[in-house]
Amino acid sequence: MKYYQFIGDKSDNLPIGKIICLARNYKKHAEEMNVIPSNTPVFFLKPSSSIIYSGDTIRIPKQSKSLHHEVEMGVVIGKDGKNIDINKAYDYIWGYNVCLDITARDIQSHSKRHGLPWTIAKGFDTFAPISPVIQKAAIKNPHNIDISLKVNNAIKQRSNTNKMIWTIPEIISYISDVMTLECGDLIMTGTPEGIGQIKKEDILYASLGSYCSLKVDVI
Repeated sequence: MKYYQFIGDKSDNLPIGKIICLARNYKKHAEEMNVIPSNTPVFFLKPSSSIIYSGDTIRIPKQSKSLHHEVEMGVVIGKDGKNIDINKAYDYIWGYNVCLDITARDIQSHSKRHGLPWTIAKGFDTFAPISPVIQKAAIKNPHNIDISLKVNNAIKQRSNTNKMIWTIPEIISYISDVMTLECGDLIMTGTPEGIGQIKKEDILYASLGSYCSLKVDVI
């Protein structure tokens, strides 16, 4: 079982639950993937075993020759909820972090061509680096935060959470209508444009404004 790390005081350990990832939640990312954004949120799951932390290492699996980076804002759920009203969604948030959704793009492309699930492409160990979590109260407006990713000190992704198609309350409400959100679940809210390949010996640095950051390397 893996646990969150926190910025500031939090004495009790919070296990990481489901990892729920939004797809196509930034218009320009949808455009670079040559897809049309859906009329409703689209999401998939990653296993908690894919979690690593700042200072850890992304490992290239033998099954893939093309890993891509996707920087995302994470939302950590603080209490259980089902059929959550949009107007009450913030009550269910513990805090926020910055995450990387690492994707085996060659495996994903093969899966798409053959109408297969994406689970393998998204679910390898080390494919979900996350930063420590900052409390909800520290961020007044989560829909206006710069988000960026550098690879070897070169900016590869840079955007703002105000570019998300679906807001955090809309995402939480929609997901909770499908499955119960539980304390410790992590929602990755989608990646902006600029995704690209990573390779051995790369160093990745992701940040969510000045609130939290994440640094990992690749072997």
